[in-house]
Amino acid sequence: MMKKRIADILLSDSPADRMEVWGWVRTKRESRDFVFLEVNDGSCLKNLQAIVSADTVGFDLLDRASTGAAVHLEGSLVKSPGQGQRWELRARRLEILGEADTTYPLQKKRHTDEFLRTIAHLRPRTNKYGALNRIRAELAFGVHRFFHDNGFFHVHAPIITGSDCEGAGEMFQVTTLDLGNVPRKDGKADFGQDFFGREASLTVSGQLAAENLACALGRVYTFGPTFRAENSNTPKHAAEFWMIEPEMAFAGLPDNMDLGESCVKWLIGHLLDNCRDDLELFGNFVDKDLFATLDNIVSQSFVRIPYTEAVNILKAASRTFEFPVDFGADLQTEHERYLTEEYFKRPVIVFDYPKEIKAFYMRLNDDGKTVGAMDVLVPRIGELIGGSAREERLSVLERRIEELGLPKEEYWWYMDLRRYGTVPHAGFGMGFERLLMLVTGMANIRDVIPFPRTPRHLVF
Repeated sequence: MMKKRIADILLSDSPADRMEVWGWVRTKRESRDFVFLEVNDGSCLKNLQAIVSADTVGFDLLDRASTGAAVHLEGSLVKSPGQGQRWELRARRLEILGEADTTYPLQKKRHTDEFLRTIAHLRPRTNKYGALNRIRAELAFGVHRFFHDNGFFHVHAPIITGSDCEGAGEMFQVTTLDLGNVPRKDGKADFGQDFFGREASLTVSGQLAAENLACALGRVYTFGPTFRAENSNTPKHAAEFWMIEPEMAFAGLPDNMDLGESCVKWLIGHLLDNCRDDLELFGNFVDKDLFATLDNIVSQSFVRIPYTEAVNILKAASRTFEFPVDFGADLQTEHERYLTEEYFKRPVIVFDYPKEIKAFYMRLNDDGKTVGAMDVLVPRIGELIGGSAREERLSVLERRIEELGLPKEEYWWYMDLRRYGTVPHAGFGMGFERLLMLVTGMANIRDVIPFPRTPRHLVF
């Protein structure tokens, strides 16, 4: 039988003469007759107070029950006379499972996020990061539930790939070659002698594989790690992050925008219903406007405007941007935040971008200048979702690949989808960590993933 968690104990309907608790000591407070231990097992934000008296078996071990120590307690669950807690444990037996010596860094004081990144193996034990990881877990569950309930099949895209989905070349290479003695051919590394007999990399996206499966199963989604060898140290970028990537056959750009909007709203609503206590920690201590922001997203329709209109709005703005606004240039975070926070004051979907700034697989519009791309922009974060209608016409796709100078032979199987029963289809990618930043108010992606991978940083 599974041991009872503190989260479940705190929801008990009645007292219990025999109750066992396992957890870590958060604080210890002594009075004349009793010692009060606040114990937490990670299952919820709240602690369970245990009262240890002189007749408790193990009372002599209390000196070892310091902050961070792991303990096992047995006793009676009784109503608590104290405010803010319904139950407490009157301990009959105390056992120390693991001591925490005086070097334990998480003492009862406020720690900065920067310091906690240096002890990422311990920071989940703090209230803030315990709450964040529970929110992350519930949000991941919500992703699967949303897509399952909407008729999508969960599929698994390869992590090791020979294709550059984005065409940007910012990929981590995978090799078994001896880097101290790399075989060479025609002056270049001879990957024909490597494990796969060709160059291989970590995936930047599961999209191409998801398109393949959508053209057989109809609606699919991937949810997994992706990797970008982008030397960027901004608060929004990491070298390893998780992506939610749905793909739909028999769908176009309007269907894609509908799915993106409904997905964001549903996931936020799911968290508001299931993680209220943990979210309130962030609403109280990280972003005082958090719940107003989330309620605003859930309660209103997203604005939908073409790229040209977005640029016109930005050019007419009565403020100066750090990055100039020009037709044909991609929008920067400051532009995206202006649209969502100042101009429209709600999420915005920008669509029909110039083809020059978007990937080869996006469907070319009839004007020959723009593609059926979309970005979902939200307050505080900027771009949360990037997606498009996919180019289903073989001749157009081949021409786009040639225009961008991509190796056509690497996409033979992708073009086969257009040869054999091609259909209009669409999909998007949503950054899971950016969604977490939105729902918690956290300002740095390094603080919403347990072990961040960034340039010059590979610890834990």
